[in-house]
Parts: sequence; structure tokens; C-alpha cells
Amino acid sequence: MEQTGNNYQKGLSLAEAGKYNEAFFYLQEHLRYKEPDAEILNDIGAVLHCLGRDDEAIVYFLRAGTMQNKNPNVIWNLVEAYLAAGRPNDASRYFDDMRKAGILSADVVNRTANVYLNKGNRSASLDMMQLSLNYWPEQQRILEPMIAATRNTRPKISFMSGLKDGTTFLTDILGYTTARYPARFCEVSAVNELREVMSSSDICWYEWCTDLAVEASRQPKVCKNIVRLHRFEAYGDWPGQVRWENIDYLVLVGNSFVKQALVKQVPGIERRTKVVVIPNGVNLDEFKFTGRPRGKNIACVGFLNAHKNPMLLMQCMQKLHYIDPGYKLYFAGNFQDYCLEQYLRHTVKSMGLEGVVFFDGWQDDIKGWLADKHFIVSGSIFESQGMGILEAMASGLKPVIHNFPGAEEIFGSEYLFSISEDFCVQILSDKYEPGRYRSFVEERYPLKGQLCQIDKIFTGLEAEIGTQRNDLNTSGVAAGVFSFAGIGEGAVSDKAVLASN
Repeated sequence: MEQTGNNYQKGLSLAEAGKYNEAFFYLQEHLRYKEPDAEILNDIGAVLHCLGRDDEAIVYFLRAGTMQNKNPNVIWNLVEAYLAAGRPNDASRYFDDMRKAGILSADVVNRTANVYLNKGNRSASLDMMQLSLNYWPEQQRILEPMIAATRNTRPKISFMSGLKDGTTFLTDILGYTTARYPARFCEVSAVNELREVMSSSDICWYEWCTDLAVEASRQPKVCKNIVRLHRFEAYGDWPGQVRWENIDYLVLVGNSFVKQALVKQVPGIERRTKVVVIPNGVNLDEFKFTGRPRGKNIACVGFLNAHKNPMLLMQCMQKLHYIDPGYKLYFAGNFQDYCLEQYLRHTVKSMGLEGVVFFDGWQDDIKGWLADKHFIVSGSIFESQGMGILEAMASGLKPVIHNFPGAEEIFGSEYLFSISEDFCVQILSDKYEPGRYRSFVEERYPLKGQLCQIDKIFTGLEAEIGTQRNDLNTSGVAAGVFSFAGIGEGAVSDKAVLASN
């Protein structure tokens, strides 16, 4: 036992003296006579790192971490080994743990940004620089020019829509993209405007597969082209008019039935362009969760037209009102058809639903409007995804959804109904779990997932474009400090060393 203790102390002393090969030998000898613990595994990993054997060091640090979960020294050393091994993704996964332990530094985050940059991943590098700036704003003078310089080496991206197409689904994508690329949004109404935007861009994104996408596909190809199709376009004439050979990516939002309609109109489209499905993501920061009690206020969100099928909801509410007159249905959205408006208002009277069904019109503050609601319902005959439903679920409302084609793909079968009797069963059920509705959206449709998939397309096109990169000098930060158990508590440094410009 004495010899074992001597081997361990010899190993530590040799490591302090910089004699890492000898230190490794004695620490290994120590393990021959004693079961490994987190301390010795951490120390062997540190010695291996100093020898430049980082992949081996990582194995020891991970083993140490399983024995002493959240040990700051082990986490620090593991992150340093990952960075030295050129594995910034693995390193950054521990940043939350480091921050909670009080050991995350600007130096570590900046060096992670540098590793990403050296590997050609400018999106991730920019994310790290922005994270560093958010945590340590005193770096503004140095980091902001570096962020701008890195962003400006990237492809110029233009998002376009026609004057009547709208930008509702682009807001979060634009915010994300402009932080990482030189990007802009343009509303285009004339062919000469379209040509000008295309010629001054590396990548053009056409929101909605309508007239603008058709015209863009017929222009000389001077940039990479992306078209995003939501739903209704697949049932119109536009996809058949697009020259898909001039489109690099077609992004579909909807379910398989949308794609089925598209393929019926444009057979073989997947041989003519790359087709990817990227569902819309819900901004979970914007739609805050409320653990509301079970109540009797029912919400329906969206424009009022025949496709949204509010007529079915009238039938459902008539049955529900007969069973329990306490339930109320509130519509948020404008009428798009005066004939339909007349019919619905007439139906409310003829079915005796006055004081039960309300048409609240367009809501600028939909989050506030949902605050006193308990259910989100949809009678729609078709949706690409149903963002209004998902946003309400994220807020804690129970969904009750007509079983339109593709509904089960999006929501599963649990929340669906086909006839008014099923609607009543869903509403009257004792099962009411706001947290579960929120978790459903968090797991399946987070905004971050959508944005990452879109950025993957951009970075792939970026590699094809071969945009000339500036040789940004983001090196020069101090090397990480490794901590050896038994050498001293001060081995973990929290000194922030800024990247030199």
C-alpha cells in the first residue's frame, strides 16, 4: 500500500515538473494495485492531454465523470481535451454545467469559436462568439468586429415574397439568418426588381411557391435558388409552371398529403430538384406556458373560410351545448367570405348558440387572447401543419382537432375527432394535462430544430458556392489550464482572455 501511495505522489510530482511520460508510467503503476477512482482517472487524463494524446485523455475524463458527476475539475479538463482534439460540439455540450459551476470563461467560449472557424463551421463559430458577447459584454469592442467580419465572408442571402404573399412564417427565420449571414428581405413586384435581387445575391429564398417562384425559375440562373411551399400552392397551377431544374431546393412544410398532391401535379419532381421537408417550429420563448386549470372556454384561431370548416364546429357546439351549456366557443380571425359570414351568423341564431359562440375578429395580441382559454379546436379540412394549434398547445391549451388528411402525422391520434360526438367526448374528458401539451410541442416542433435544418441547407450551399473566406486571426487566446487533483484548488482558472483581432 505504501508503494502504491508513493507511485501516485511520484506521478503527481513528475507531472508538476513537466515530465509527463514518467508521470504517466507511475500513475499507471498506481492503478495496478488499486481500484480506479475519479481522482486518479482525472489525473491520468490530464497527463495524456499534456502528451498530446487527447482522444485517450477523453476516455479517462469520461470515466471520471461517471464516478463524480458534475465535478468541476473533470468537466474543465474534458472540455479542454475536446477542444484540443478538434471536437467543439462535444465541448460546448458542457457549457451549461460549467456555467453552473462558475468556471465557464470567455476564454473557453472564444477558443471554441476559433476551433469551429478553423473547421469551416462559421455558423457555429458565430453562435459561440455571440454567446461569449452575451455573457461578457465588455468584449464588445473586440468581438463585434469579428462577428461582422465573419458574417460578411458568407453568402449573401435574399428572402423574397410577392406583395400579397405575406411574411408571417419568415419572422424567426429572418432573425436567425441575419445574425449569421449578410441577409435581407425583399418584396418584389416586377421582373426587373427580381433580376436585380437575384444578380446581387448568392442564395435566393422564395417564400411561397406562387408567381414569384415561377418567374424566378425562368430567369438565367445567377444564384442558388430555394422555394418554400406551404400547402395551398400544391393544389394550384404554380408548381407545374416552375422550371425545377433551376431550383436547388424545394422546402416543404406540410405532411405527406401535401407532397402527394404536389407529386400528382409534377411527376418526377424529386429527380429535378432536391426536396426536403422542414416543419415550422414554434418559438417557445414567445409562447409562454401557463399551467392553467381545466375550464370551459374554447378557442379557434385562423381566418374564417370554407377550408377552415367552421360549419363543422357549429354542429359540434350545438351538441356540446345540449350536454353542458357552460362551454363557449371563441373565434379569432377575420371572415374571408361574406357568404360564409352570413351563414355562420344565421346558424348561431337558428341553433340557439347566441351567447355561446363569439366572433372576436383579428387579434393583434393572440397570446393575450389565449390567456383565458382552455381548449384549442380546429375543424379544418386540411392543414400543412396547423401553427395556430401548436402555438396554443405550447401555451397549455388542450387540442381537439378534426381528423383532416395528415392530422395524425402531425398530432398523433389522441387529440383527433371525426364526428361531433367524438368532439364532445374529447372536450368533456377528465383528462386535461397542460404540461403534456407543451411538452409535445417542445419535443416535436421547437423553433431551434427548424432553424438548424434551414441552416444546414445554407451551409451546404455555402460550400458549393465556395465563398472566399477571410483569414480571421482568432488565435492567440491563452491555453487552457488543466487541474491535477492534489496539486491545488487554484488550478482551474476563470480568467477571461479575449481573442486578439
